[in-house]
Amino acid sequence: MQTEKIDVLVIGAGPSGTVAASIVHQAGYKVKIVEKQKFPRFVIGESLLPRCMEALEEAKFLDAVKTKDFQTKNGAKFVKNGKVCDYQFADQFTAGWKWTWQVTRADFDKTLADTVEKMGVPVAYETTVTNIVFNDDGKSVTTIEDAAGNKTYIEAKFIIDGSGYGRVIPRLFNMDKPSNLPPRRAFFAHTVDVNRAMADEPDRITIVVHEKEVWIWVIPFSTGRTSVGFVGYPSFFEKFKGTPEEQFRALLAADPYTSKRFEGVELVFEPRTLQSWSSTTNRFYGNGFVLTGNVTEFLDPVFSSGVTLATVSSQLAAKLVIRQLRGEAVDWDKEYMEVMMQGVDTFRSYVMAWYEGTLDTIFFADDQDPLIKSQICSVLAGYVWDTTNPYVKDHTTALHKLATLIEKRDSYRKKMSEGQ
Repeated sequence: MQTEKIDVLVIGAGPSGTVAASIVHQAGYKVKIVEKQKFPRFVIGESLLPRCMEALEEAKFLDAVKTKDFQTKNGAKFVKNGKVCDYQFADQFTAGWKWTWQVTRADFDKTLADTVEKMGVPVAYETTVTNIVFNDDGKSVTTIEDAAGNKTYIEAKFIIDGSGYGRVIPRLFNMDKPSNLPPRRAFFAHTVDVNRAMADEPDRITIVVHEKEVWIWVIPFSTGRTSVGFVGYPSFFEKFKGTPEEQFRALLAADPYTSKRFEGVELVFEPRTLQSWSSTTNRFYGNGFVLTGNVTEFLDPVFSSGVTLATVSSQLAAKLVIRQLRGEAVDWDKEYMEVMMQGVDTFRSYVMAWYEGTLDTIFFADDQDPLIKSQICSVLAGYVWDTTNPYVKDHTTALHKLATLIEKRDSYRKKMSEGQ
């Protein structure tokens, strides 16, 4: 069979794969991307975070993305029982980008893939990795199969696996392990948002607390369409009967925030379900390969961490691959695994605090301390590697300590007001 020789094989043409491919290509190495699906293709993860802008900039994608006129995102709003918690990225503690985008991922991902192709990186769509053999020196031979069933080989000096939910290398080499997060389900659709202008902030991403452990995303796009999704424990959805559309409309009607804005709304596609998405692996690298993006671990959609972890991990991995190809020593544990786990674990703490209700106490507290709010805002902007921020450095304990202080303060105030 035909054999192609390259320096770096990248698996997956999503944001993780294309960022890595661009950075390695810019260093002068021969790169090829193989992608199982045909683009454009639908995927969620439509709300970006400012930290990913740095990765997109280094990959030289920003100019191409700007031409798409995606909806600008300057912050995020959380709503519970009429109370609003507002985070503006301009107020964040960490120096960095103050804005990003809300994107239709089919268009966004295709823009990145088209741009990296124009740079000179070939992308083989509808091509599946069926086998990989690693040599002792880290070089590999990968068997790929195209849509017509034709098989070819790729010899590479290194592989970057950015295959997302496909999890190519973890599945081929039995590296998957369960996440410590409980299973959850997302039920979502895109809508023709005719009532958008009537909303208090028609362009802003809004996260609505529906009930304990159940929340709603509302993500407006520049096209006039809006993504709406319900996320919760699987049993929550069982009380909503009928077709997927009937279930979705019943969900919209069940929440005060969505019932008026989306009453009788036209759905762009039949509501879809995504569930049991949390998975991880026991290591993020090996002899001749590195895992990036959702292949490492996907946590939860609540803080839009997916694309940020994908692009930042591939940004870092690409630089380390370049160094290794140049003959430099790379400490993959210290320089990659530990760094990425810092980000993943910080987001994990916030995800767990969200579902526990700890963040409810913090987000919807009265008289919030501006400094603390700016530090938490930095996490929500994706700056989860800034350990000068105590709400990053001490992420496992800081949120619970803060919530306890708020509860004690509010209890004291209540007693004082009642004259006790």
